[in-house]
Formats: sequence, structure tokens, C-alpha cells
Amino acid sequence: MHICFLSQEFPKKGASYGGIGTFLKTFSGQLISKGHQVTVIGLAKVPKETEEFIDGVRIITIPASETKYFAWRRNYKNIDRVILELHGRVSVDIIEGSELNFAFLNKHSKFKYVIRLHGGHHFFAEGENRKVEKWKGFQERKSFAKADGFIAVSDYVKSHTGKFLSFHQKPMEIINYPVPLDRFYTADPAKIVKGRLVFAGTVCEKKGIRQLIDALPLVMEKYPEVHLEAYGRDWKFPDGSSFIEFLKENISSDLGPKINFHGAVLHEDLPRYYEKAELCVFPSHMETQGLVAPEAMAMGKPVIFSKTGPGPETIDDGENGWLCDPFDSADIAEVIIRALDKREKLQSIGEQGQKKAWLKFDPDKNTDQNLAFYSKILCGK
Repeated sequence: MHICFLSQEFPKKGASYGGIGTFLKTFSGQLISKGHQVTVIGLAKVPKETEEFIDGVRIITIPASETKYFAWRRNYKNIDRVILELHGRVSVDIIEGSELNFAFLNKHSKFKYVIRLHGGHHFFAEGENRKVEKWKGFQERKSFAKADGFIAVSDYVKSHTGKFLSFHQKPMEIINYPVPLDRFYTADPAKIVKGRLVFAGTVCEKKGIRQLIDALPLVMEKYPEVHLEAYGRDWKFPDGSSFIEFLKENISSDLGPKINFHGAVLHEDLPRYYEKAELCVFPSHMETQGLVAPEAMAMGKPVIFSKTGPGPETIDDGENGWLCDPFDSADIAEVIIRALDKREKLQSIGEQGQKKAWLKFDPDKNTDQNLAFYSKILCGK
């Protein structure tokens, strides 16, 4: 089978990358290991079209048009051309994209089109309590109408996307993201730094880090050794100013030394940061699934995640981790204190979380589920 992904987020060597890039890297490697072919086609600000192979994955990069008003038309035309040229060289079976990708792409009977719900415009508009933009909303509806099937990365993203967009009675399946269990190895308890909280993700409002920082003084009243290590790229306000600097300006002088912002880090380096954590805390306001919580769980680390969104699908509160209200600093503090009150049980809680992560996010199981779904789509069932 030859699967072609439409995305500009496939990670290049030595670069930091987000959730979709992590998914593409892990999943494409799994597909290739099982004898399948993978191509990723994406747009970028490059002078000319290029084709290269990274770890067996064919990466075709198309120069993004900068034509005013009509760039979208030229970009879709070029993507369509590249797909057909690729198919002429090596037959393509599945074209996969995210929610917006098929809006103006020509649909050909030569292959099937699958949308993976990574979290589209309607989904995040609801989650962030903002209006749906007419243009993006129109594109998502048009894109969904062209799909032959849908994969949701969590039940939550399926149900909340389905409130706004029709799946047109096409095949739909929930398949979780894969976590590379070889990379996220079982952590060594001897490396834990007492009181260390680790946050990973883009440092922005919707990841809940502001509320996490506001929770720290409440936690430190009982556990003064607590400190926060934050790993992730800085988010910028529309005027270009730094969210990290905004946070620092509002941190008291006595709390400042307890918080370290490390900036963007390589994904392959995350395990050694998780390993030193006494608790991994990810109070995100909204996720389709999120990878940081499952990755840390896969290492046997005790994790605090959000009780909103897919949190309850990921963690059974108090059994294999904890869930907090990401909008409420007092609740985040209460959950951290509740976890630290049971320090003697942190390792066993982490072990239970590891068992769940290994079952739910196992890359071999996940890949087999995807291949079975692709086969069903190709057979027209």
C-alpha cells in the first residue's frame, strides 16, 4: 500500500516539532517497517520544488504561492499536479489529510481520501469559545464532503467535530495516536529530582501554563521544594511579543527562581526531561488527544492531565494518574498536593499509567488498526 499524507509538518532532522509532526514521524516509520510506502507532500517558503527521502519517507516540498487573494487556488493546483505525477511513477492508494486539506483539491477515482481529525477550525472554535470564521468553516464543510472515510484520534474530537460537520455516513473509526515505546522507555526512579514538576508543550495560554504557574504558590505553602521546568517553544502575541516574557513579568521575585523556561527542545530529548520529574503536569485547556501525557505515562511517570477534552479517555482519575480543572489554579494546586501527599504511591500510580499507555497507544496495534481501516476504504465497505 502507498499512503500519501498532505502536510507541511513532517519533521526534518534536528528540528523541533509539534503533535502532527510527531504523529507523522512515528506512524510513517511504522508503515515502512511493515512494507508499505509513504509520501508526504507539503507547502513551504522554498525557492523550488524538491524531493528527498528521510528515513525511507519520500518528502515532496512545493513552493507556497504568495499571490495575493489567489494563493490558495495556485497551491491546490500544484498539490493536485504533484499527486498525479507521483501516481504516474508509483501508484498511490490513500491520500490522507487533516480537516481542511481537501477543500479545493480535485477528487480522482484513482485513490481514496481519508481525513484524520487532528482538530480543525470548528473544533477549536468551540473549545476556545470563539466564532467560526465563515471562510474556514466553508472550507471544512467542502473538505469533509470529499472524504471517503474519517479517522478520529479520540472519541472527544469525533463527538465535538460531529456537532458542527457531517461525516456524510462515511466510514469512521477512532484510532489513537501511536507513542514510540522504544523512545519513551521505562524511567529510572533513581533520577527523580524531588519536587520537580515538568511541563511540555507550546508555552501559550491554551496549554494552561499560566494557571499552572499561579498554582505554584499554593502548592509551595505545603511543599516548598516544588519547582517547575517548562519545555516548549514560545508563543507570540499578534504584535510579536513573547508569551514567556509576559509570564515572567507577572511572576513574583520570590517565585521566579522556582521556574525555568527551556524553550523549544528536540522531541528525542523529552524522555530525559520527563525522567527527572516527580510529577508531569499538563493542564491543557483543549486537546484532540495530546501526546505529552501519553508519552510521559508510557515511561511510568505519574501524570496530571486535564479533566476536560480527552483527559478522561486517557487517565482514570486517582488510579493511573490525576485529572484537574485546567482553568482553575486552585484546583490544579489541590491535585498536585493530593498527588504529593501520596509520594509513597507515586511509582505504583505511574506503573498503572504505563500499563494503560502501552495498551491504548501501542504503535504496532495502532498501525494495524489504520491499515485495516485503509483496506476497508479501498474495498468500498
